[in-house]
Amino acid sequence: MKKVSILLATMICGAVFMATNKNEDAKLEESLRGVWELKHQTFYESNMVTDTMYNLNGYRQVKMYSKGHIMWTRYDATDTNDWFGYGTYEVKDGMLVEYIEYGSKEMMKALDTVRQFEFRLLMDNNTFSQVAYDDEGNATFAENYVKIE
Repeated sequence: MKKVSILLATMICGAVFMATNKNEDAKLEESLRGVWELKHQTFYESNMVTDTMYNLNGYRQVKMYSKGHIMWTRYDATDTNDWFGYGTYEVKDGMLVEYIEYGSKEMMKALDTVRQFEFRLLMDNNTFSQVAYDDEGNATFAENYVKIE
């Protein structure tokens, strides 16, 4: 009887935890909807910030999230290539997962190797950061955005 009670309590706790995670993910996904502009990038070494790179020379990168769809574009006066992409996204267990379906010629070359991009999603009032991690779980870089719509 004691084992059954412990098993039942464990199952209930697990269900509550999963429901809480789903609720948090839904809140994050809803907060993510809108238009965001990249303000700067942060680089890490041994999980410590080592450098911050601000947008220079008219560089702009904008992402738009809407009900599971993503579109992004980048302008860099020093780069003759166009960069944009379109796909879908989901927020799962606090992670932002983007599935890029198609994009500019240069993006399609990159998509030959990777189509799924995973980031830890950190949100504040009108800002968010997407933090990339290496295979060992160490932060490598973050893109930091501010909401413009």
